[in-house]
Order: sequence, then C-alpha cells, then structure tokens
Amino acid sequence: MAEFLRARREQLQPGDVGLPDSGRRRTPGLRREEVATLAGVSIDYLVRLEQGRDTRPSASVIAALSDALRLDDDQRRQLGKLAALAQAPGLCPAHGPLARAVAPTVTALLEQLGTTPAFVVGPTNDVLACNHTWGVLVRPLGMLDGEVPNLARHVFQHLDARTVYPDWVAAADEQISRLRAATARWSDDDAFAALIDELRTVPAFTERWSNFAKPEKRRGTTRVVHPEIGRLRFNYEVLLLPDEIDEQRLITWLPADDATALVLARTGDAAVATSPAQLRVIG
Repeated sequence: MAEFLRARREQLQPGDVGLPDSGRRRTPGLRREEVATLAGVSIDYLVRLEQGRDTRPSASVIAALSDALRLDDDQRRQLGKLAALAQAPGLCPAHGPLARAVAPTVTALLEQLGTTPAFVVGPTNDVLACNHTWGVLVRPLGMLDGEVPNLARHVFQHLDARTVYPDWVAAADEQISRLRAATARWSDDDAFAALIDELRTVPAFTERWSNFAKPEKRRGTTRVVHPEIGRLRFNYEVLLLPDEIDEQRLITWLPADDATALVLARTGDAAVATSPAQLRVIG
C-alpha cells in the first residue's frame, strides 16, 4: 500500500489535479502537501502511510486518497485490496511452495481446444502446460526457452523480445501487472523473490516495477511478429482456475483478424497432424 501511494503520487503532475505548475521540482510528481490538501488529511499522516508506519486507514481516507490521486476504477479496487491486506494480513491464506502441477481436468481441456493456442501459467508467469498448437506457434519466438519457461523473463531478457512484440511497452506492462498481482500472496516465496531479483537487473523492469502498472488485464489484444509466419494478432482471454490457492490461469489466443485465423488454422492443423502428443506439461 505504501509503495502504491508513493508511486502514484510521483506519476502525477500539478496540472493533472487542477493545481498551478510552479515550475521545476526537485522530485518527480506531486508534493506530499499537495496530495494531503487534496485528500483532506495531514501531511504527517500521509507520510506515515507512505512509509508503511500506518496500515489502518479508514474507508473514507482510502476514498479521499483515491480521489486526490485521480485513480480509475481498477486502481481504486487495487488500492482497496492493498489496504485490506495491510490491515489484516492474517486473513491471507497460508501457502506452500509455488505449485507446478496442473489439474488433469485442465490438461484435458487444453488438449480438447485443439487448434486454439492455449496454455497455463502460474502466479510468477511460469508456463506450466500448453497444448501443442501454442507450443508450435511460440517455440520459434523463444517463449519456451529454458528449463522453466517464464513469460516475464522472455519479455524483459530475451534478445528478440522487442522484435517479437511490436507493442513491447504494452507487453512489458502486462507482465508487470501480473507479477504485481502476485505480490500480496507470494512476495515471501523464495522462487518469486529470486525471479524479481533477477529481473531487477534489467532497467526497463525496474522502472516499471517501481511505477506500479495498471491492474492485471483479463482480456485484450496482443500482436506478435513470427519469424516464419509474419505479423499475427490475437485476442487473449485469461481464465482464473478454481484452485485459488495456486493462482493458476488458463490463457487462450483467439485470432483477431482473418489473416491470423487463416494462418492459425494451417498451423494448428499441421501441428495436430504431425504430433501424436498434442499436450505439453512443463516441469
């Protein structure tokens, strides 16, 4: 919650909240006294919130800060969730190590999707399972590289990532949002912490991580450039699986235009025809 408040304040300029711009500032964004005035709280109280020394703001304070920081609906929900977790961390369910097993019914579903590219990721964006169509499609892109393929690692560390994703900024922010969503449950997990530490060596990651991206998107459009097929557009759907404690997601890629649909049909048919094992479980 403290990180979120600081990051959002630093993202805003006086003009964004109807204040006059007094010129160059020593630090980015709004001053604490400006936010405190807009929210109707004391500067000292805002300092305590931003430093994590006060973790029990009332609902009215959260609402006032949301207004002052010009949060949209998704950001308001995100701040509300962070405040609730800060006030009652004991309500967070206990967890063991990050689960890598995918339920048999889910793997069966992946297989039944046939020529529709689909895969399952865990909370750290590890690829846990995929159907053969998605595997054939993305293997040349480097998304399945490594013993444990990880989409965030691919976006920020793979040499071809900025070529693969024409909208690389959107792809990067999407990965950040998913990792941020996992911090409430998994920030003290060794594997999660190791991944974040590794990605922090990449300046583009560090910049976005500190700024708090938008909350996770469950639906959208992504573009990729395939070295053998060319430009493709997919509408993705992110489906939360029922085993909430594992926070796994099933993601499907549906063609977003006729050209992609034609290429996907050919690729999918060829993949199914040439592979007796259509499903890959990773790990």
